[in-house]
Amino acid sequence: MRSLTCSSATWLRPPGPRLAELIPRRITDVLTRIHHVGIAVADLDESIAVYRAALGAKLLHRALNEQEGLEAAFLSTGDGEVELMRATRPESPVGKFLAKRGPGLHHVAYGVTNIAQALADARAAGLELIDSEPRMGMHGSLIAFVHPKSLGGVLTEFVET
Repeated sequence: MRSLTCSSATWLRPPGPRLAELIPRRITDVLTRIHHVGIAVADLDESIAVYRAALGAKLLHRALNEQEGLEAAFLSTGDGEVELMRATRPESPVGKFLAKRGPGLHHVAYGVTNIAQALADARAAGLELIDSEPRMGMHGSLIAFVHPKSLGGVLTEFVET
């Protein structure tokens, strides 16, 4: 059986020139930390109960966003945070995600000190932005998303902190 090494892991690389060679400025200049991990769930109450029982997570905030068609619960897990998301409509982004992939990891969010700079750096790096301008997120902070095609299949969120 052939072992998978970094050099043979072509599925991790985007097509065309290597992305790292194209980046004129690193987004890490404004990155602070992983802000939270977003997880799509079918049953929010049950998922909150599981995270509390299994991980000792503490519920920090629960919110409904009718415009986005989702209800979310933010839980503290030690130094980290988890956002559990339930679709309120099947045609919402989270509803479509659940229908296609089922429950599981939805996105990784990074805290940034300057979201406008993070977006400019991402754009300069050739990343495809879902949000060309920041918008208000459920944390009460400005957010913006980077398309998963740009970062190895992972939906990425910037959260201004």
